[in-house]
Amino acid sequence: MTGPTPDPELRAAFLATLYGPPGKRMCLSPVPGPAPRWAHGPWAIVTAWNPDAQQAPDAENHARQGELLAAVTQAGFSPHPARNGNGEWAEDSLLIPGAPLEKARDWGETFGQKAVLWGTDSQVNLVWLPGPVERFWAVLVTES
Repeated sequence: MTGPTPDPELRAAFLATLYGPPGKRMCLSPVPGPAPRWAHGPWAIVTAWNPDAQQAPDAENHARQGELLAAVTQAGFSPHPARNGNGEWAEDSLLIPGAPLEKARDWGETFGQKAVLWGTDSQVNLVWLPGPVERFWAVLVTES
């Protein structure tokens, strides 16, 4: 990891979160394991929910997510609905096959996110905005 270290509590929350489409979610793992079938080629997971890691009203989150979806499709990508987290921090997100790292960063920064995920096959990067990049493996978790 290079660059400023993220807040330890926020980092712990990101590392404990499940990401991806329902029934095909994954965790960030320091060791390889069974990868989700969707983890091939370049991909990103981005959300517009809860900017600056501050809980926002559902109506605002849904509106911002709609803006993100429009931006992603306007850029020529075909995203899939996904989910980050569980419980009170469950957030709608987009799994964006083929997304380059620069676009994932741009979308995350535009929508006030602390980090995005960007991967190639089963290797995934937790990309802090701005800041360091941490490398992990995308490992399938059977929980939806």
